[in-house]
Amino acid sequence: MNDAAPAPTSASAPEPRSRARVRAPELRGRSWINTGGEELSLADLRGRTVILDFWTFCCINCLHVIDELRELEERHEDTVVVVGVHSPKFVHEAEHAAVVDAVERYGVAHPVLDDPELATWKQYAVRAWPTLVVIDPEGYVVAQHAGEGHVHAIERRVTELEAEHEAKGTLRRGLAPFTPPEPVAGELRFPGKALVLPGGTFLVSDTTRHQVVELAADGETVLRRIGSGERGLADGAAEAARFNEPQGLALLPDGEVLVADTVNHALRRLDPATGAVVTVAGTGAQWWQGAPTEGPAREVALSSPWDVAWFAGRVWVAMAGVHQLWTYDPASGTVAVAAGTTNEGLVDGPAAEGWFAQPSGLAVAADGSRLWVADSETSALRWIERQSAHSGEDAEKSEADEPTDGGGFVVRTAVGTGLFDFGHRDGPADQALLQHPLGVTALPDGSVAVCDTYNHALRRYDPATGEVSTLATELREPSGAVLAPGAAEEADGAPEIVVVESARHRLTRLRLPEDAVRVEGVAHRTRRAATEVAPGALRLDVVFQAPAGQKLDTRYGPATRLVVSSTPPGLLAEGEGTGTELHREVRLAGAEGTEGVLHVSAMAASCDEEGEYPACHMHQQDWGVPVRLTAGGADRLPLVLAGLDS
Repeated sequence: MNDAAPAPTSASAPEPRSRARVRAPELRGRSWINTGGEELSLADLRGRTVILDFWTFCCINCLHVIDELRELEERHEDTVVVVGVHSPKFVHEAEHAAVVDAVERYGVAHPVLDDPELATWKQYAVRAWPTLVVIDPEGYVVAQHAGEGHVHAIERRVTELEAEHEAKGTLRRGLAPFTPPEPVAGELRFPGKALVLPGGTFLVSDTTRHQVVELAADGETVLRRIGSGERGLADGAAEAARFNEPQGLALLPDGEVLVADTVNHALRRLDPATGAVVTVAGTGAQWWQGAPTEGPAREVALSSPWDVAWFAGRVWVAMAGVHQLWTYDPASGTVAVAAGTTNEGLVDGPAAEGWFAQPSGLAVAADGSRLWVADSETSALRWIERQSAHSGEDAEKSEADEPTDGGGFVVRTAVGTGLFDFGHRDGPADQALLQHPLGVTALPDGSVAVCDTYNHALRRYDPATGEVSTLATELREPSGAVLAPGAAEEADGAPEIVVVESARHRLTRLRLPEDAVRVEGVAHRTRRAATEVAPGALRLDVVFQAPAGQKLDTRYGPATRLVVSSTPPGLLAEGEGTGTELHREVRLAGAEGTEGVLHVSAMAASCDEEGEYPACHMHQQDWGVPVRLTAGGADRLPLVLAGLDS
């Protein structure tokens, strides 16, 4: 259990806290990555603290945790071994080669177990991406945390375990069994997005190499590199500036370029003439619940901006890390939330009430009336438009309209149904399926091309007919596309498009076919099995124990919040809504065999017990739990936010 431990003194090690003695299950999966071909077992790691990081590479919160863990790994390199357990959501994520690519793409510097059948996930009863499990040097589970923002608590536990097991003689120091991949030559490495400059050259975010690269009109010849290539946040001249996994690029009206510097949680302004870079939005720290959502751009934190586009007089930002769209106004130097609630899912309506799930691509319609959105985790194509546009009033609004903070806009869905359904299927939009799209491109005829990333395809949605078709296949993780210079003036109806093939590390030029193919593909659901629960009453328990040295922060009101909803909405007969307790009795409606998803969002605020200015911490996680009503199923659903379920 997570009872508070006595404060250690300088003369003695901290006393071991009482805790459940649960032996950690063995690590089982298909194969290991980053170990030089060696297979690892918990016995091989005995004597060191092991942190299991259950992740999947589509998940932005999982990528946040990988970055959070970097400093902890460095500070405790001889006593801690982080093991990534890759547990896929999408079919593509079960491909071993794709996992190997993702490990390199995101700079994962520890062993990774590829577990496509979720064997280890099930053994540890994990219910959410990401989940962190701490195993002590004797092989017992001592803590579990869902979501991000827990590294401060885990590091304190790690320090305690070091002292405790040093005193017991059960600590074994040594470097983690990590073998990095061999460097690969090439002009680009996992590029993200591209932009055509006025002179006809291409600007490309070379994501894994932390640079922005200008290519000649052939899309291959490197003209210059902007950024030192070292991970970091630094302004300055082209050769000195530093980025951290940059993604989206947008041309501003004044001719300069805005860069979504994703892992720096910042927007950077790039002068194409000189290559100089300056930060214009973000603090360099990640936004957390309760932080400001508008104000001076350099004073407000952002969260993994993935793409940017100039629309309705401002820059719109796909804020993947918090499932929202924000705006940045260069004239006033301010940012503000424009759409989304931070709840993860697919809900249309007024922009401020809509739900998104990791928006990752933006494009403005040819007539300026819509902002297309690739909403990756719902495998959806969405759009933003003015409230009046859908009813036909002032439908021809252009991006020259007066600036807006998102008021008067609505969000709508063209393709996609929610977090768990995906596939490759063409036809009427209400039946068509995508798989984790990352990019959108407006075409001259008013239709939109979708980089259907995990289907390795370029798809097309035509608003005039409501049909989805396939333009090209056998691409490799296309993540963005731009019309080739002059494509908008093509008279033969078949303009060229340049696709960022991220996993082939190149730009690929395609001539769009006049007659697209139609794929009668299969539908998929997320790989997680549904949890069997009994019809009727269900006790929902979110487990949260404040980490050692912390207490619930009730200075400004309740320290916890629980939000519960369902898909379909009728699944919950009682218990929907927001409350301040982390447990709730809900009632499920439906006959035996009914399936749906319980959406649970929990938050707990804690602060340090000691210090003149105690630090405060926010713990938050969103769960989407697939359930099936079954006679004899569980009548309690525990979800661990932090601690161990007793």
